[in-house]
Amino acid sequence: MRRCSPFWALTLLAVLPTTGCLFRTRPVEETYSKAPLKESTQSGLIDSLNQQAEKIQSLQATVDIDTSVGGAKKGHVTDYKEIRGYVLARKPAMLHMIGLLPIVRTTAFDMVSDGRDFKLWIPPRNRFVVGSNEVQAKNADQPMENIRPRDIYEALLIPHIDAEHEIAVLENSEEILHDAKGHRVLQEDYELIVIRKKGENEGVLSRKIVFSRTDLQPHRQYIYDEQANLVSDVRYASYKEYDGVSFPSRIEIYRPQEEYDITLNMLKLEINKALRDDQFTLEQPPGAEVVHLDKAPQSSAAVPPAREK
Repeated sequence: MRRCSPFWALTLLAVLPTTGCLFRTRPVEETYSKAPLKESTQSGLIDSLNQQAEKIQSLQATVDIDTSVGGAKKGHVTDYKEIRGYVLARKPAMLHMIGLLPIVRTTAFDMVSDGRDFKLWIPPRNRFVVGSNEVQAKNADQPMENIRPRDIYEALLIPHIDAEHEIAVLENSEEILHDAKGHRVLQEDYELIVIRKKGENEGVLSRKIVFSRTDLQPHRQYIYDEQANLVSDVRYASYKEYDGVSFPSRIEIYRPQEEYDITLNMLKLEINKALRDDQFTLEQPPGAEVVHLDKAPQSSAAVPPAREK
């Protein structure tokens, strides 16, 4: 198809009437935020992130947990509200998290990881799940079994950028916020795109960290797998001072592949408190049904295994 030249396009605009049905003015839905914005550089953001990561070696928190399970794949969403929880984390990769059922305050789940393997105890279903952190078992019938301590750990403690194995580049971008009346507002932000090195001339998308221009703190972190699929979308809000360290008092972790969402609201947080090794252990309860995720499942014709004692 033959296209009009720019000259004829301009001529047409000049001769057309300015009134009538050919022209329509529409309002723009988004407006730009009027909040004062701070300036930084790529190296400044990397240094700030690395310094923050270095400050925090452990944390101990009492939290309120809101959880949602399901979405488009499942066809519905189930919300679990007002779960009281306790979280212990210690570098390099240890985590222990307990959730209590509302009102009765009995254990809903108890999971622990030494950084390599994890154990998950689900008393309401009498199931004890064990396996490697690398194993991803997407069990739609048992959504709690999809939670991995490593996913919680990586969301809680944003890793530093390792210059030896990673490259970070800065993008000046903008995010959509909402004002007090619910109107969409555009606000400029900084985004660090982290590439993990693979070989001399290759790399893979690892993370994207979004910094708010109002406080230069990380307000969102996207985490990707080896195939560049988004596996975690983490939001950070309401930063407060805890033991001299600025830390978000609200963290929302969304896992799109498994379709679950966990929001942690900090009620009490202690940073860099000494934590013992025995605080990251979990014994198999007597009579529990044990699920070994590292073992291949038996065929449907096989006799179901007896419960381990």
